[in-house]
Amino acid sequence: MKFFIVRHGETVWNKEGRFQGQIDTELNKTGLLQADKLADRLAGHKFSRMISSPLKRAYVTAEKIADACGGISVETAAPLIEINHGSWEGRLAAEIQSEWADIFSAWHDAPEKVTMPGDGGESLNDVLKRSAAFTNNAASNADDDADILLASHDAVIKVLLCHWLDAPLSSFWRFQIPNCSISVVEIQRNKKPRLLLMGDAAHIGDPFNRPEQKGL
Repeated sequence: MKFFIVRHGETVWNKEGRFQGQIDTELNKTGLLQADKLADRLAGHKFSRMISSPLKRAYVTAEKIADACGGISVETAAPLIEINHGSWEGRLAAEIQSEWADIFSAWHDAPEKVTMPGDGGESLNDVLKRSAAFTNNAASNADDDADILLASHDAVIKVLLCHWLDAPLSSFWRFQIPNCSISVVEIQRNKKPRLLLMGDAAHIGDPFNRPEQKGL
């Protein structure tokens, strides 16, 4: 079976460089257009399931794809929700760097060692436990030829890529996952997962030179 993993389209906070986390922001005009173009790319594909984070920016992205694929219903799954950034949620990257200089530096140098400060703040390992358990179960219950779409978020997707590729969480920043990009992972019984496509955003005219978003 294969997972088609999509990151949601752009939001105002993505553009501003704010950490969104689990705050329920919506797609901006660019994000809605990106989602339409991704839907056009996947139009008519036969998915056995479509599963989305419950946050609107991911769910609306998935809904547009679902409409282009014949109106399949979109399920929601809490394990696919973005990392909880704790006290960083809603804050600009520059503000965080100023107020939490040591933690911010560690987040970019050794992300596997950081737990987000404040109430509810998660670590990458927390995200790994919930998202990997969920996707492992979905894969084990799928037919061998099933294609499942997952609509989620930057940190979740990067952590899952580490999981599928047997890479340590310290590899987190070695992946770049643009808004409304698609990655495809093949899961075969008794074999290691294979990465067929990663962070592909050709459908939105994605350039080869991608500036890093600040609110990640």
